[in-house]
Amino acid sequence: MMANTEIKQLVDEIKEEVIAWRRHLHANPELSFHEEKTAQFVYETLQSFGNLQISRPTKTSVMARLIGDGPGKVVAIRADMDALPIQEENTFEFASKNPGVMHACGHDGHTAMLLGTAKILSRLRHQIKGEVRFLFQHAEEIYPGGAEEMVQAGVMDGVDVVIGTHLWSPLEIGKIGIVYGPMMASPDRFFIRIHGKGGHAALPHQTIDSIAIGAQVVTNLQHIVSRNTDPLEPLVVSVTQFIGGTTHNVIPGSVEIQGTVRSFDKTLRQNVPKLMERIIKGITEAHGATYEFKYEFGYRPVINDEKVTRVIEETVREVFGEESVDHIKPNMGGEDFSAFQQKAPGSFFYVGAGNKEKGIVYPHHHPRFTIDEDALEIGVRLFVHAAFKLLAEAP
Repeated sequence: MMANTEIKQLVDEIKEEVIAWRRHLHANPELSFHEEKTAQFVYETLQSFGNLQISRPTKTSVMARLIGDGPGKVVAIRADMDALPIQEENTFEFASKNPGVMHACGHDGHTAMLLGTAKILSRLRHQIKGEVRFLFQHAEEIYPGGAEEMVQAGVMDGVDVVIGTHLWSPLEIGKIGIVYGPMMASPDRFFIRIHGKGGHAALPHQTIDSIAIGAQVVTNLQHIVSRNTDPLEPLVVSVTQFIGGTTHNVIPGSVEIQGTVRSFDKTLRQNVPKLMERIIKGITEAHGATYEFKYEFGYRPVINDEKVTRVIEETVREVFGEESVDHIKPNMGGEDFSAFQQKAPGSFFYVGAGNKEKGIVYPHHHPRFTIDEDALEIGVRLFVHAAFKLLAEAP
């Protein structure tokens, strides 16, 4: 493994270039499955490095393979590239040029960091035993996601270990968030339509009130978490949309309810839709209504491999010091990095990108979201060191 000072010097040499790449991508965001210009920019930038075998696994994704001088493990590093349908409210000069589209989650930084990592490692090919595979993924934000498509296209064939990161604004700059085991949940969706009988609000006895019935459904769905599952088992059932009615004096004939379910456990995940339908069926039948119910299983949960995660933690300690390690709690957000983990043991971690002193405090998916660009250098250094360490120690 190369000395910390040598890699730091290489990263320092390209730091401004990595920032420039991030700003270019931030100014030119593209939505999921539409990352044509982004992918082309990544492809052409990779071409300028040399020593890389570059391909396009799907229409809007890019893969680069760096094959070292000798045989060894295959380590994959992933970055996502898509933006969100948000109107940016930041006023800096590299704010989004595309109305209604914004990099409000840090994917521009992820892509820039992986480009920087590829540039440095391509220079060091003769010191690499094995292969480093750089995966520039499209469409993380929208199910069924780009990761699954890339896996089906064969990008993980022969891979021994996979890592990825997320710039994380709730985490202060300089901190690296590490989680062993379950890290991010499966983001499932549900849709309910309740059919009653509409009528005049002054004559409710002549109706089957879909709003009143729907309200009972919403209330009772909360019993799945509070009364039907182990309180030590993480589960979220959130109703996020309740749509019905047109005016103050008409009871609508139907309402629509939508929301999300988040969990880690496979068995619990399979049971929740059954519990939901039992509640919906019982309440609607009791009041003479009918229902439609649709449940969509989203991404798998992100479950970090213990051995790979230990290597990442050791790398952080060696490169940045003990104080940089932050053992954070899992969260119920979703990430399709889990698709890559189905093919090889992997670890996903956070790179702190918030900075209260600089006013960088807005959450992800906020129209004023941004990152402390000093985090980009940290991410590149961590990726480079982790690549060498995993090539030598991958499980």
